Amino acid sequence: MENPTENKTIIVTGGAGFIGSHVVRLMVNKYPNYHIVNLDALTYAGNLENLRDIEEKPNYTFEKADITEPEAIREIFIRYKPDGVIHLAAESHVDRSIKDPLAFVNTNVLGTIHLLNACREFWGNETHGKRFYHISTDEVYGTLGEDGLFTEETPYDPNSPYSASKASSDHFVRAYGETYGLPYVITNCSNNYGSFQFPEKLIPLFINNIINEKPLPVYGDGNYTRDWLFVEDHAIAIDLVYHLGQNGETYNIGGFNEWKNIDLVKVLCSLMDQKLNRSPGTSENLITYVKDRPGHDKRYAIDASKINRELGWKPSVTFEEGLAKTIDWYLNNGDWLKNVTSGNYRDYYKKMYG
Repeated sequence: MENPTENKTIIVTGGAGFIGSHVVRLMVNKYPNYHIVNLDALTYAGNLENLRDIEEKPNYTFEKADITEPEAIREIFIRYKPDGVIHLAAESHVDRSIKDPLAFVNTNVLGTIHLLNACREFWGNETHGKRFYHISTDEVYGTLGEDGLFTEETPYDPNSPYSASKASSDHFVRAYGETYGLPYVITNCSNNYGSFQFPEKLIPLFINNIINEKPLPVYGDGNYTRDWLFVEDHAIAIDLVYHLGQNGETYNIGGFNEWKNIDLVKVLCSLMDQKLNRSPGTSENLITYVKDRPGHDKRYAIDASKINRELGWKPSVTFEEGLAKTIDWYLNNGDWLKNVTSGNYRDYYKKMYG
């Protein structure tokens, strides 16, 4: 679809977040002729320290804006005249969605619609070379039994307010494609892990808790199964889909990497004991089983054969390799971890942008 040698302006929403910062870094470094505009509201999970290494690059711009504010979005479209939008901005933590569903409707559904409306208004019928790329989750498909995999044809069956809000936004993107001819692609990915992830998610939370010798809360019996995707591999897949994916198509992105939560936690504990020079079993003693959360999906697993077959993508690391890299990053970036858990990272924004 895209010619990467042309000059393009691409807005990446949520570009200061976990996955978004990896996408922004990749595209800023890989495509010096692109202007990458990072649009982020800098809520609790958005952190400009994630992008310190590229913030002075001439083809990178940060804009603090909230996708729930249509006028702010409109002004940014007027200023930058984007050729594409890579839409990652979202509320994404299931536990938070259970406590405050409306926040997820506001950001994930209405925010997506505001972006779609801006694309419609500013692109009109001149959609050649334009693209709206919506990043979603495998959780829209609901839960699996012991067998089977999610494919792009799996019916939607969301079970949490988070997954329901993402399913709704997916439907609106498709509807704008069908009704208004808006060029779009959608990807549904499995659980990401890696550097710069806010420590409310399982892997960085447990790394942080092990460092500080705090309990490791495991839901229920710990036998919930997830597919895990190294975030740098996900960023590479996003780059491929943006440039080579077919309009109107969905691509599932997974790590071919299923783990039961309790097995993953035990591997993590073992690696952490080695890296912290603690006796074997020390970290595993921190495991604490807690009451299960409502509507907890038993198993997710993605069939990523379509993106492999059509675009040539596959994971570059095994889970053990990716997990070891991830642990090393958090151990070597203790200041980042302390800042993000204390909220001091907001001071960095004030210092840089007033």
